[in-house]
Amino acid sequence: MFKEVSEFEFVTHLEAHWEDIVRELEQIDAGSFLAWPEKYLYEQGWDIFGLYAFGLKIAKNCQKCPTTTRLVEAIPGMVTAGFSSLQPGTHIAPHTGYPDGVLRCHMGLVGCEGCTLRVGDETRSWTEGKCLVFDDTTEHEVWHRGSAARVVLLLDFKLPQVTDRPLGFWQRLWSRYS
Repeated sequence: MFKEVSEFEFVTHLEAHWEDIVRELEQIDAGSFLAWPEKYLYEQGWDIFGLYAFGLKIAKNCQKCPTTTRLVEAIPGMVTAGFSSLQPGTHIAPHTGYPDGVLRCHMGLVGCEGCTLRVGDETRSWTEGKCLVFDDTTEHEVWHRGSAARVVLLLDFKLPQVTDRPLGFWQRLWSRYS
């Protein structure tokens, strides 16, 4: 299910800096993006440029995006952050996320037209410079019916009431891709 973005103080600050984030995104070589590791969810066209993965900092990528890194590091409970790129025609199959007690935030950066996200029974579209927050453990899927690459800033953050839970398994899994 989608959450009201007004419930999360960091959203306003993040949205105020979206153009700075886009400028850093534009400096990243397309070859620096990696295929999203869960390939069973899509045929092709979904790539990620990770900054943090399950609490692990990807230093070489963070160095390329110092402003974005500072912004995401200021988010309470942030465990995952990066740029998620989707090519036109891509469909991400219905799936659920893994970590209970963690919410996902997408901030539209570029190419949002024609892209939709279904979470549970509700479907929304991205808007450049605006965030969507949702429960990743609720079934969701994505369609890209637009004509340009869609890129969002993808963030996972722990709910305030969630105590620190070990992320070791996910860190080891992701380390194979970083």
